[in-house]
Amino acid sequence: MLYHFLKYLDSLYDFPGAGLYQYLSFRAAIAAILSLLISLIFGKRIIKFLQKQQVGESVRDLGLEGQIQKAGTPTMGGLIIIMSTLIPVLLFTDLSNIYIILLIVTTLWMGSIGFLDDYIKVFKKDKKGLKGKFKVFGQVGLGIIIGLTMYFHDDITVRNDIQLDSKTNQIVQITNEEKSTTTTIPFFKDNELDYSKIITWISEDLASYAWIIFIPIVIFIVTAVSNGANLTDGIDGLAAGSSAIIVLTLGIFAWVSGNVIFSDYLNVMNIPRSGEMTIFIAAFTGALIGFLWYNTFPAQVFMGDTGSLTIGGIIAVIAIATRKELLLPILCGIFLAENFSVVMQVGWFKYTKKKLGEGKRIFLMSPLHHHFQKKGFHESKIVVRFWIIGILLAVISIITLKVR
Repeated sequence: MLYHFLKYLDSLYDFPGAGLYQYLSFRAAIAAILSLLISLIFGKRIIKFLQKQQVGESVRDLGLEGQIQKAGTPTMGGLIIIMSTLIPVLLFTDLSNIYIILLIVTTLWMGSIGFLDDYIKVFKKDKKGLKGKFKVFGQVGLGIIIGLTMYFHDDITVRNDIQLDSKTNQIVQITNEEKSTTTTIPFFKDNELDYSKIITWISEDLASYAWIIFIPIVIFIVTAVSNGANLTDGIDGLAAGSSAIIVLTLGIFAWVSGNVIFSDYLNVMNIPRSGEMTIFIAAFTGALIGFLWYNTFPAQVFMGDTGSLTIGGIIAVIAIATRKELLLPILCGIFLAENFSVVMQVGWFKYTKKKLGEGKRIFLMSPLHHHFQKKGFHESKIVVRFWIIGILLAVISIITLKVR
């Protein structure tokens, strides 16, 4: 809103400072600072409100050290993240930008699903919360919305041929924008994969039906990443800290992809209008860091599914929008490990029970962070070490811009 107001002032008058709205770096910095301040200042008030409403976490005794002491800690803290993100976004972004619209829709959509799940757990006293099939239905619904918009919306395009003057770095020629279902394959020199090729090898006439391939892929990514973030949210600070690292890395990709000069220099797809996501990402990162102030051990508030499902959905959509979704297994390695630990544990238990009559376990407990808790590691040590691994994976992901 403030962005559009400053743009209006700049068009009518030579208003001092109004031209700053043109710079992504300025708006991103202001958005990050404001979101951090909102989460720090209003976070405490929201926590007190949740305590007053007795919105406390119900904890089952799983034999983990310090677990019972967490009972009664306010949950639904994801509201802090959502509020701290959306206020700067509404103020400082171009609200007509399709990528910003998709991210706002994602935040509200996944936040609503998570809020409903937490509400059922807290106020209906049902520890299972929202039934799994309804969560999946919501995730699939969002995936369909994102997939259809990415495929059919006229403002979502790519440029693959940009010529710059080698001496002045001035743009010499830019080809027209075009619709595309291409994405980036990490570590390859000619690193673009066109999803439409999956069916056009049968017949070129099938190119117009590429959405049949593209949309299910988007649905799978949104579902997998949001569930991964949800499973990672198990000990104080783990999900918020890991997500901040991931989102900050995606912010670099969004900025590079939206910048004509840097995308040409690094030989990556130039995605017009995608740079605007940098402001959303900056606000989201500030909100996550501010939330960590209250979520680090010992946590004063838990994000609940209100936060974890929202975080996962946003990460998935940013990755898809920047055409970096194939990089997620590396960048979101923590989420992937948490997901796989549950799948492996359940799968092996069912298999051995069927074959041997007694279920066996691979891990002492899943998700993976609980395995290390069972081994006697303090949760603060687990969280910091997971963060270190997350930073390493983020660095590897950034290196893929040059290493091919």
